Amino acid sequence: MRGSRGPDPLSRLFPVKHRPGLIGGAASAGGCCIEADRRVTSTLHKGVRVEEDAVLRKTILWLAANQQVKQAISTMPVSSGVVNRYVPGETTADAVAAAATISSDGRKVTLDHLGEDTLDIAQAQSTVAAYLDLLKGLTDAGLAADAEVSVKLSAVGQALGADGMKISLDNARLIAQAARNAGTTVTIDMEDHTTTDATLETLMELRKDFPETGAVIQAYLHRTEADAKALAYEGSRVRLCKGAYKEPESVAFQDRAEVDKSYVRCLKVLMKGDGFPMVASHDPRMIAIAGSLAVQNNRKPGTYEYQMLYGIRAEEQKRLAAAGETMRVYVPYGTEWYGYLMRRLAERPSNLTFFLRSLISQK
Repeated sequence: MRGSRGPDPLSRLFPVKHRPGLIGGAASAGGCCIEADRRVTSTLHKGVRVEEDAVLRKTILWLAANQQVKQAISTMPVSSGVVNRYVPGETTADAVAAAATISSDGRKVTLDHLGEDTLDIAQAQSTVAAYLDLLKGLTDAGLAADAEVSVKLSAVGQALGADGMKISLDNARLIAQAARNAGTTVTIDMEDHTTTDATLETLMELRKDFPETGAVIQAYLHRTEADAKALAYEGSRVRLCKGAYKEPESVAFQDRAEVDKSYVRCLKVLMKGDGFPMVASHDPRMIAIAGSLAVQNNRKPGTYEYQMLYGIRAEEQKRLAAAGETMRVYVPYGTEWYGYLMRRLAERPSNLTFFLRSLISQK
């Protein structure tokens, strides 16, 4: 009840014996030693803006990997608070409805059936079936021309032991063929750095039969400028994002300014190249830079596109579309929203207060 505070709601999620500062691992990586439960509770009860975004970001990413916390939070319905802000629903019908709403004002969509780290073949097959059902639903609704799908290889079997790469490639082929039959395309999402080589290898195999398949590269990785150069060839669709996974300093830039510099370097490569750049950013500076680079490289609207996430900067999305730019919205759906949501919170730590309030409202 509103008038009865009761026990600290964080105690249900983070019992004391499981709270060694919450960021013990993150502390060793980032030199931080602030107890996350104290910081999160402060945000929850006092509405205090967290000053150290870097610490909070590492904390959120720690939570994303914590199974106990995942189990507690995942009982929230997708319709609740912050979840619905970023994930429009759980079913194919929800995804198609979201695509219809978005496309009605000139924007395009890419849809992601949420699911990661699939560890059994049945789950991988279920994910494939969900994509096939989605593509049929988009076709039946007359939306396929404005909607493509994004696929994480971990969701279709990449982690299934020695045969994982073959299984995920075979499953990706099934989805790519269904997408082609529907008159649309597939983009292969990038995940954490341990899978980058395997993902790019699978992509190149898939492109032998489906050259329209999109790639994704992440600007925070040291390697990405070289990957951008390798992928900037004619017909190659390449989504450039900043990256949202917790990565070690040995492979990724840790400073936000350095990530931004890398993003611009990679963007220059893609805009100058012969491929089709997909500028995935909500950062007004990056959007402005992309527009300037398009002009410098004699690119007209339709030879590149902007991409943003569902629930973020919707008015800017509409503005770009109204200006004649191709604007595609990344729309996730499904029951496995926890990891996705946590990465969105890590990108925008200020949203943590909103999220925690929605947790309390479930009591």
